[in-house]
Amino acid sequence: IRDLVIKDNDLVVGTHGRSFWILDDISPLRQISSAIRSNPAILYKPQTAYRVRWNMGTDTPIPQEEPAGQNPPDGAIINYYVKDNIAGEVKLEIFDAVGNPVRSFSSNDTPYQIPEVNIPQYWIRPQQMLSAEKGSHRFVWDLHYTPLNVPASYPISATYLNTAPHLTSPWVLPGNYTVKLTINGQSFSQPLVIVMDPRVKTTAEQLKQQFSLSMSCYDGRVKLTKALSELTHVRKQIRELLKEAKDPIGAALQALEQKLVQLEGAPRGQETSLHSVSNALETVFDIVQTTDMPVTTQAIKGGAQSQEALINVLLIWSELQSNDIPALNKELKKVGLKPIVF
Repeated sequence: IRDLVIKDNDLVVGTHGRSFWILDDISPLRQISSAIRSNPAILYKPQTAYRVRWNMGTDTPIPQEEPAGQNPPDGAIINYYVKDNIAGEVKLEIFDAVGNPVRSFSSNDTPYQIPEVNIPQYWIRPQQMLSAEKGSHRFVWDLHYTPLNVPASYPISATYLNTAPHLTSPWVLPGNYTVKLTINGQSFSQPLVIVMDPRVKTTAEQLKQQFSLSMSCYDGRVKLTKALSELTHVRKQIRELLKEAKDPIGAALQALEQKLVQLEGAPRGQETSLHSVSNALETVFDIVQTTDMPVTTQAIKGGAQSQEALINVLLIWSELQSNDIPALNKELKKVGLKPIVF
């Protein structure tokens, strides 16, 4: 080591080999005291987190054999310590300034399944799990709401061994948040301040407009994901019932199946359906969330049209649940067949 300097909360070391290394976030070292060491767990106060777009690349990644530095972790760094191994659940929660839940993690979480992808597996970032083991731990929250329960996809602008899935949930707004760690029924809380990338000149009001439109698209896709799951479950039951049903019950089941097929739609179909409305909301969401610039009038218009279509398709599904399926269930009961549940 030739030189050493502390810059804010980072430790920077220069070597005689003309390289330098950065240890990100040494704030826990400044907070350790004899008073807190006796606690069963320690949640350190997080350093200020910057809402920064971690990778602005638009093309394939730098070849792995080409020398390159690493960016700091992309999000809020949350450091905590566990005195002994925990048999039960460890839970980490994020709340906004008024106490609304934003994100939740648990040591009981399981990794998502990586689908078949047309990229090298070494592009993909290893999944981070909340640990219940004794010792010091660092957990990074990506400053987004809970991702949608959809198959993961990955951008072409990859980073070797560190490519996160395509984001399906909005950025949080800059502001004050609370981090809560719960272990064995005992909770520890710390404030977290999130600030905007100082290079971004978009106003707070414009960011709120971006957030509002993004959340409406996100909430709409949450509803559609639930509806598609319920519809898939109903169609599976119909296929089983058709093996036993005879006309006129069989014909009624097939008629309902046709309505469900039309409502579900093809994944990339053009007709108004659950899938097409979800795709429309996803398109608007991606346009708004891939930049920190003010929302365009076209995006606002597209969002309004998609919300109108969302209301219509969810109304159709609600009517099928309230009218068509209960009516058919009465007929199924008469012939001794199982009712359809959703």
